[in-house]
This record gives sequence, C-alpha cells and structure tokens, in this order.
Amino acid sequence: MARYLLDTNILAFLISGNPENISHDVASILEDYGNQLYTSSVVVSELLQLYAIKKVRAKKYANAIEIHKAIENDFYIKIVPFTKEHTGVLAKLIRMDGHNDPFDHAIISHAIAEKLILISSDKKFKSYRNQELSFVFNKR
Repeated sequence: MARYLLDTNILAFLISGNPENISHDVASILEDYGNQLYTSSVVVSELLQLYAIKKVRAKKYANAIEIHKAIENDFYIKIVPFTKEHTGVLAKLIRMDGHNDPFDHAIISHAIAEKLILISSDKKFKSYRNQELSFVFNKR
C-alpha cells in the first residue's frame, strides 16, 4: 500500500472525464484499491477556481458543489487540510528558478510534510526531489 497526493491537473482530468490525459502508469496507481489517494485543500481551492473561470469543464457535474462532493464520494480521494505544519515546510522550501506558482509550492510542501508521493503532469516538480519530494510524473 502506498499513499499518494494528487495534484490539480490530475483531479482536473478526472473531473472533466478525460482519462486519456492520465498515463497508463498513473491509471494503474489510481485504480489500485490498495493505494490511499489524497488531495490537498489547496488543490481543491485551485480546481474550483479553475472551474469558476471555465478553464476546467466537468461533463458529469453541474456545479462546483457537485465537483467538491465528487472528489471524495465518486473518486474516493480524501481531501486533507493545509495546516500550520505545512506552512512550516513551505517556509523552508527552496524555490526553483522560473517556478513561481504559489499553489504548486503549497502542494509540494504538503506532500513533503505528509510524506506522500505527489502525482502531477508538471515537469517542474521533478526538481524538488532533492528536498525530500517523492514524485510520480504523469506523462500525457
């Protein structure tokens, strides 16, 4: 059994009903009921903002409330809060050149603090492995 933290892009692919954007390796992880799947409250906030500005579409869900409920009820992904412990890791995080996304930094810090394996399609996350980030890249 392994524990994974899903990034915003992975949730967006699931919510939008576009599984073709999820690699075979990542799909195997998501479909393995022995794995525990988590996402950060930061990810959910970002996803709902992207939905509100129509950068993420949801074929099956009529509104943001349904999307929020679906994360745990349809996809069995536990939403974990971003806490003081996570901000402590964020304060120590060394940002990589050219990577200025505050949501990403919070998500990376959350994964490091909880010792969760982060799954994302963002190549920039690889450069945080030397800061104790366990990472699985979703190659689309």
